[in-house]
Amino acid sequence: MVSIRTFFMDICLIGTEAGTQLRPESVHGMLWLQTHFDNAAWDAIAAKAVRLSNEDAELLSTDANRAGLKINRVQDLSTTQVF
Repeated sequence: MVSIRTFFMDICLIGTEAGTQLRPESVHGMLWLQTHFDNAAWDAIAAKAVRLSNEDAELLSTDANRAGLKINRVQDLSTTQVF
């Protein structure tokens, strides 16, 4: 028998130079975020187009963890350049 291990998360927070990108990764994550942001932000959240300050990302991560959501935080994301 083959054991398949599945890792899933509700919200992913990715650190970049421009701030922390907020990425809902599950229905539970999106629903939880909808209780914390105004209606006007929902489309941007669903499009994964929201950036938070590092401080706000830390607060959101702590609050979501306490609510039982699975959070993945990538502190710094680097990209390679093609020359």
